[in-house]
Amino acid sequence: MTATPVPLVASDLDRTLIYSAAALGLTMPDARAPRLLCVEVYGGKPLSYVTETAAALLDDLGRATVLVPTTTRTREQYGRIHLPGPAPRYAICANGGHLLVDGVSDPDWRAAVGDRLAAQCAPLDEVRAHLVRTADPAWLLKERVAEDLFAYLVVERSLLPEEWVKELAVWAESRGWTVSLQGRKIYAVPKPLTKSAAMREVARRTGADLTLAAGDSLLDADLLLAADRAWRPGHGELADVGWTAPHVTALEDRGVAAGETILRELLGAAGSAGSAGSAGVRAERG
Repeated sequence: MTATPVPLVASDLDRTLIYSAAALGLTMPDARAPRLLCVEVYGGKPLSYVTETAAALLDDLGRATVLVPTTTRTREQYGRIHLPGPAPRYAICANGGHLLVDGVSDPDWRAAVGDRLAAQCAPLDEVRAHLVRTADPAWLLKERVAEDLFAYLVVERSLLPEEWVKELAVWAESRGWTVSLQGRKIYAVPKPLTKSAAMREVARRTGADLTLAAGDSLLDADLLLAADRAWRPGHGELADVGWTAPHVTALEDRGVAAGETILRELLGAAGSAGSAGSAGVRAERG
């Protein structure tokens, strides 16, 4: 007998599964607010949370599927997160630039990513120089390079000119890069650097014949398109522009409540995979 393939779940983390205090969206009376579990500490202070209900759902999901945390965070930033449940065998960091296997970056994958970037888009140094040169110190708080793969700015959002972001996106597009504004951060990321490519590689290695995904930002769009089924919350860049696709469920839930709903949906889809049959990985998408 051959083992039944286990569904693969590739999910974004920040504002999809885990939430900072500012992103929790607790609109109910304080007495009815859910109990929270801290899953990340930074500088000796709690930074990210899930509800206790979501923690139990994460544990169930980690045991029922190949759960792959999929994030734009660097490896160091990802290492601060401690999700409930079994430790994931695989994780995708730096927007697909690093594929972690048991916590260690796969060198062959990283080398292949480097080759694609060198062949298909402008170099990082050129993009970083443009960001620094055109940003206004009045609203620029920090500028960073992540894993020698992409760049981002931390800005004072209330002072950030919308027109500047649009002009940056046009400039980056012609050089093979994409721009994403998430909270106080503006990301400039090479187009070939995708979460979907790394997800497909994990699906190949594990033999998964059903892929499920979730995410909230424009940098998650390729991941959601590449999955067989996907979900996005009612907040975030994708919700702001009304983005969806036939196999993507656009939820109304916002904030940490959306995290619970996404986990329930993922568990339900994974549980029904055996009876529903295999749809296969959408290799043509992403």
